[in-house]
Amino acid sequence: MHTDDSKVQSKIEELYLQYPFYGYRRITKSIQRDGILVNHKKVQRLMKEMNIKAVYPKINLSKPNKAHKKYPYLLKGINISRINQVWGADITYINLSSGRMYLVIVVDMYSRKILSWKVSNTLDRFFCIEALQEAISKYGYPEIFNTDQGSQFTSNEFTEILNSNQINISMNGKGRALDNIFVERTFRSVKYEEIYLNEYENMRKCRNALEYYFNFFNNKRLHQSLKYKTPNEVYFEYLELKNVS
Repeated sequence: MHTDDSKVQSKIEELYLQYPFYGYRRITKSIQRDGILVNHKKVQRLMKEMNIKAVYPKINLSKPNKAHKKYPYLLKGINISRINQVWGADITYINLSSGRMYLVIVVDMYSRKILSWKVSNTLDRFFCIEALQEAISKYGYPEIFNTDQGSQFTSNEFTEILNSNQINISMNGKGRALDNIFVERTFRSVKYEEIYLNEYENMRKCRNALEYYFNFFNNKRLHQSLKYKTPNEVYFEYLELKNVS
């Protein structure tokens, strides 16, 4: 009996987020150890379809610009222990019936709360800047803002917002998938709980579906890593305790 492709794809991405150095052979063996019937040819095919290959687990949407300044990675060894200590942002893509669109999210790494998100049919810096500005207008300023080294995030317009507000800029090392693992895990949830389950005819329908999902994610989705609380519960409980103290 052949195992459903979606089940195998879910395991592939789960394993690859944990072990980005695994190729299709190790991925296959790991899936087989979980009792799933699959061979390496199928895993190899699905990984190719998913644009997954060593060492980086996702399609490279953020192309670097050599003229832009790069910043060091500041999160190594850091204990993320409070809200607004570290925010992260990243971009992924969504296939529509009529083409492809791009999604950027800004996440508070302590509470996992999605602070803002934007979609665009072009891979430029402007929708990323809009997401950053919206997050700041709603939730204030983080101490550290972490992204990859893509040109959207290294652009002068984007970094000027951070620098002018005394926000420390942190950027992932080149080819290091785990440097932004909290955002990667959020994308995985969005993909397998919403995007991969639906087919969107156009950007409007996709945007409406994402708005519904992100509301669910922040307000109702229980997170094991948060001791089965929601991101909003963790974020606003911390904020309330801070204000009381």
